[in-house]
Amino acid sequence: MDLSFTKQDRAFHEDVKDFFAHAIPKELREKLDHGTTLLKSDYVIWQKILFDKGWIAPNWPTEVGGCGWNATQQYIFNLELGLSGAPKPIPFGLNMVGPVIYTFGTEDQKSRHLPSILNSNIWWAQGYSEPGAGSDLASLRMTAVRDGDTYILNGTKLWTTMAHWADWIFCLARTSKEDKPQKGISFILVDMRTPGIQIDPVITIDGEHHVNQVTFEDVRVPVENRVGEEGKGWTCAKFLLANERQAITDLGAKKRMIKRLRKLAHDVTANGRPLAQDPDFAQKIADLDIQISGLEYTELRFLDAQMRGEERGIEPSILKVRGTELQQALSELYVEALGYYALPYPDRKEDRGRNEPDIGPMGAAAGMGHFLYSRAATIYGGTNEVQRNIMAKLLLRA
Repeated sequence: MDLSFTKQDRAFHEDVKDFFAHAIPKELREKLDHGTTLLKSDYVIWQKILFDKGWIAPNWPTEVGGCGWNATQQYIFNLELGLSGAPKPIPFGLNMVGPVIYTFGTEDQKSRHLPSILNSNIWWAQGYSEPGAGSDLASLRMTAVRDGDTYILNGTKLWTTMAHWADWIFCLARTSKEDKPQKGISFILVDMRTPGIQIDPVITIDGEHHVNQVTFEDVRVPVENRVGEEGKGWTCAKFLLANERQAITDLGAKKRMIKRLRKLAHDVTANGRPLAQDPDFAQKIADLDIQISGLEYTELRFLDAQMRGEERGIEPSILKVRGTELQQALSELYVEALGYYALPYPDRKEDRGRNEPDIGPMGAAAGMGHFLYSRAATIYGGTNEVQRNIMAKLLLRA
């Protein structure tokens, strides 16, 4: 295993670090530092900055408008993105449906959808999970019945993140009930303006509107909006999920969080002394720091394997499990460090526009919200329990 970076890699790393040090607009940086909930317009501004730089799609090949970067360059970019605290681009277009379209789609689908994904003019949502069919996607019940040149969609999608921001949604729908369940699923692109679609907000435990229930009632979609062959959507679904799970690692953000924890431990006092001097708390930070280093070297091992052309196996599942467990542990320790400063948990929607100073350390008000929402991290992208089953099946050939 070779964990060293080349001279070219190191030069690229400096370029990326310099870009993130200067590219984030002042107003956006202030929102990020204070933990203010970002609006869609904030993400659009930031993603267009990346687009203008030519860095909006690190994992896309150049022939479809991407950076064409190798695995090492993508790793460096994502690491510095997290370390800088910059907003992580919304993944549904760039990391999910975009790669599916340029891998399995027709030339017409590529020319129609890829440019608007890259420039952030069109936003996407993911229509996978359903009531009673979350991690077990093969049991989904949404139907797509062929009627000439159209499909008629009926069913419900749940936990649909940012569907209220989306212009289009990509859905898994059942086009056949014959054979094994996975063989009757198709991957279909749907314009959210189509009659028969209803979006209902689902407010999560942090009090924010992240997710939705999306209902389809006799929604007519052109057959040409299907990606790949009819009944072969499971191939697209697995391809997409592998990309999603590996992206959840978010190593740079975890390294940034451990630094914030160390600073917070010096700023907050407990029993008349800085929290950093408490041996139990210092041990907790050190333990998490070691676990983050373990995650980093695990990702570097997989990076080395990718650069040698090895195919991915259980790696996305390992990174998803460890990445989300650490995400939860970091947010939990952050709230513990804040102590009573985490208690005044405002409705951040009502808090927009106010100019009162933060209660406690800067950004403290966001700590509890991040902690609460991170409870979902081990569920989305395929629950960690299911990921362990996948790993066991692949390793043990069970």
